[in-house]
Amino acid sequence: MSKIQTAKGRASGKITLAEVAARAGVASMTASRAISQPERVSASLRERVEQAVAELGYVPNRAARALASAQSNVIAVLVPSLSNAVFTEVLAGIQDVLDADNYQLLIGNTRYSDAEEEKLLGIYLQSNPDGILLSGMTHSPRVEQMLQASQIPVVSMMDLAESGQAFAVGFSQFQAGYTMTRYLLDKGHRRIGFMGAQLDERTLKRAEGYRKAMRESGLENNRLEVMVSDPSTIALGAELLGRMLSVAPDCDAIFCCNDDLAHGAIYQCQRRGIAVPDQIAICGFNDLPASAWMKPSVTTISTPRYRIGFEAASLLRALIRKEAVPQTQIDLGFTLMARESA
Repeated sequence: MSKIQTAKGRASGKITLAEVAARAGVASMTASRAISQPERVSASLRERVEQAVAELGYVPNRAARALASAQSNVIAVLVPSLSNAVFTEVLAGIQDVLDADNYQLLIGNTRYSDAEEEKLLGIYLQSNPDGILLSGMTHSPRVEQMLQASQIPVVSMMDLAESGQAFAVGFSQFQAGYTMTRYLLDKGHRRIGFMGAQLDERTLKRAEGYRKAMRESGLENNRLEVMVSDPSTIALGAELLGRMLSVAPDCDAIFCCNDDLAHGAIYQCQRRGIAVPDQIAICGFNDLPASAWMKPSVTTISTPRYRIGFEAASLLRALIRKEAVPQTQIDLGFTLMARESA
């Protein structure tokens, strides 16, 4: 995996068909035919052109004949889920900014898959979008290559770049994980478990924050971590609670990577007659609406999801208009919601 270091493209402009043709050692018309009508060229020639396309990161542009200054009024938005309330709120913030300017949104669901993100980005770039909004900072080399070749403004959402050079709006997932774990330690808990699912980059950074806090206290123990790549659900939270207690029966607190898992863990504790928080504390992440109304109400990290979408879209709009922006990264922070469960 590699990281997008900058939103700027090549100084000499976008990768052109002529460059592809030169790399393949053929005429531009031949390269065009090999791309648009591959059945009309020989297999060996087609292979040469395809190799040049891959090496240069060229993306066929349906709007290539438009004036260089023309805009498509299209924004590509890639999120990992369309059913997760976290990302539906992000999308609401994006729409409230961009709908006012009559932008058409191409919204893609990557399903937490690098291959799906590559496929969707390749398709959306053919619409010559004016800008791109991506979830997270870490992407495959192919995605980075396409973005750099496109010269299209890009803003990342949900996290912050370690280098500080990429345009990003979000908060430190690592620091949020660290803060929640420190809260539990300060409450007197010592056998603190971590339950993680999906294992996307945000979950892994929260886990790293958890480990740092535990390590600083001399309490790090990988037996207290239950991590699975399955999609996160309430049912999975109940199942993982059972796994945690089977390997660490004296666990006195659990930091769940999101509220779904926390809800499931609490329900399972209730079924088993385990008092929360008296016997075991349960914490979540994201502060979903139900978390404040459960019994016990869930201690969690509140994340500014709508504002992330709103500010990311506003930043992207400024970049498209070539306006000066005061900072490349906007840290919106997070809030620890201390409630009854811990």
